[in-house]
Amino acid sequence: MSDKPEVRFLDKTTPPHIATLILLAGMAALVMNIFLPSLPGMTAYFETDYRLMQLSVAIYLAVNALLQLVVGPMSDQMGRRPVILGGLMIYLVATLGCLFAPNVTIFLIFRMAQAAVVVAMVLSRAVVRDMVPADQAASMIGYVTMGMAVVPMLGPMVGGVLDEIWGWKATFWLMFATGVGTLWLVWRDLGETKMRSGQTLLQQFRDYPELLTSPRFWGYAMAAALSSGAFFAFLGGAPFVGTEVFGLDPAILGFYFGAPAVGYFIGNGLSGKFSARIGINRMIFWGCIVLTGGTALSMLVFLTGHGSAPSFFGFMTFVGLGNGMTIPNATAGTLSVRPHLAGTASGLGGAIMIGGGAGLSALAGTLLKPGTEAWPLLWIMLVTGLLGIVAILSVIRREKRLGLGLS
Repeated sequence: MSDKPEVRFLDKTTPPHIATLILLAGMAALVMNIFLPSLPGMTAYFETDYRLMQLSVAIYLAVNALLQLVVGPMSDQMGRRPVILGGLMIYLVATLGCLFAPNVTIFLIFRMAQAAVVVAMVLSRAVVRDMVPADQAASMIGYVTMGMAVVPMLGPMVGGVLDEIWGWKATFWLMFATGVGTLWLVWRDLGETKMRSGQTLLQQFRDYPELLTSPRFWGYAMAAALSSGAFFAFLGGAPFVGTEVFGLDPAILGFYFGAPAVGYFIGNGLSGKFSARIGINRMIFWGCIVLTGGTALSMLVFLTGHGSAPSFFGFMTFVGLGNGMTIPNATAGTLSVRPHLAGTASGLGGAIMIGGGAGLSALAGTLLKPGTEAWPLLWIMLVTGLLGIVAILSVIRREKRLGLGLS
């Protein structure tokens, strides 16, 4: 579409209001990190090992990634609206299962099912691409994914306070309540933006090779996956660093968890304002530079013997800033390589990003042990940031070779 369609709030006969899309993206982010300050308390509650409890992050991300492979093609075939509504309903049932789980095994099973909320993240972006052309999509995705910045900024803070007052279950009750509210809003406001493809789901999956054989798709997808890998490693390792290295209690740890989200919020704002003006490739490149530079500075501070909780979490602001510049633009790039496969591309690109994040989150949790301080986590973040730079440079070289003239 070349023109932005008419939007009427709470009218499901029109495309959704941007506020609804922001809340959808924020909902997915809330489920990912609000309970992180509670991990030590949940470990004690279920009488298990921290590394097993930390799997509630890694397996959630892994199932999240697998679901994205299905969600995109399903939405191209069935439409965005029914897939979003169905995913949110499954998420609500799974959240209740987490609350009433009698042991850690049952909890982890329902935690995996909570990953159905991924429909909110994947399809909020695909809906944007349905509504506006590529250049506008990068800017609009930047604003939409602000929901993924504001919520992580506030979520762990709120979760830490709820944990101290009422225990870890309070955070899951909050997840359930916000899920109910989001389901109502989607039912009332989100009109269908995608005409049904007329293909079967199997035929939709057969479109994957068209994306998988595109070097530019892989370049954009890997730029997003590698740069965001630093953040996912942070999610897996920071609870250990905060509690075991710096001795922080849940409320203070929740406050510090907001640091990368502050940067992400600013980076998304920059994407929304400048992407259409200077081009998505330059935004991705400088985002990766900022992320890598911030991690390197944190390592330098630790090397000089001045590492502390304020310095460690403070430099994570640069990681968030870099991701806020990189992810919306790299996402717009993956969706624009083959616009007729926007939903499939959103799911596949998201699966690559989240799947890599699951592995890095688990790796960080495995490598961090008493005596290692924060070094394993910082090295993982530095390497993924450097590889993100390599990925976007490959896209830039490819486009010059093809004479696309894209910035």
